[in-house]
Amino acid sequence: MNNLDSTAMDVKQIQHKMQAYFQAHWKLFLAEGVLLIILGIIAIIVPQFFTVAIVVALGWILLFGGVFLLSRALFFFRMPGFSLWIFMGFLQALVGYLFLTEPLDGILTLTVLMALFFALEGVAKIAFALMMRPLAHWGFVLFSGVTAVALAGVVWMGWPGTADWLLGLFFGINLFFGGWSLVNISLRHKSS
Repeated sequence: MNNLDSTAMDVKQIQHKMQAYFQAHWKLFLAEGVLLIILGIIAIIVPQFFTVAIVVALGWILLFGGVFLLSRALFFFRMPGFSLWIFMGFLQALVGYLFLTEPLDGILTLTVLMALFFALEGVAKIAFALMMRPLAHWGFVLFSGVTAVALAGVVWMGWPGTADWLLGLFFGINLFFGGWSLVNISLRHKSS
């Protein structure tokens, strides 16, 4: 048996395991899909709110995380790498503080990062869809991945002029299509 046959068998085993997992847990995937669709619709309706909310939430997370890192580093000041822990904590707290005090700059920065996120997530979804390819409705995951890559391109082309609402809108669209693909997959694999 050569490496190609071995890889094909490995892929078949993964596909069978995926199908069994979808059948066993279809209700969980359905609930997650419905929740993502609802959140996506809300984000599409009020994208400015979601844009600001994303920046503010991330700012608080980074600020608290940075303070925690600094506190831990000071508590364990004899630990190897002390100066690196201090640097990371300070950097994280500073970026969080800047996101909270200068949300417009944070929105511009996050818009670029979101374009990168959509591009990488889209590529991952496309790869996942190709792994699922013989399973029913694998095309929905592929469509979701292609949509994410297309959104990344639009975000990049519209930056910075549309950053205040585009981030929330595209986040909502991405949530909607991700939820839609999960709903379709879960309903197709629901156990009989």
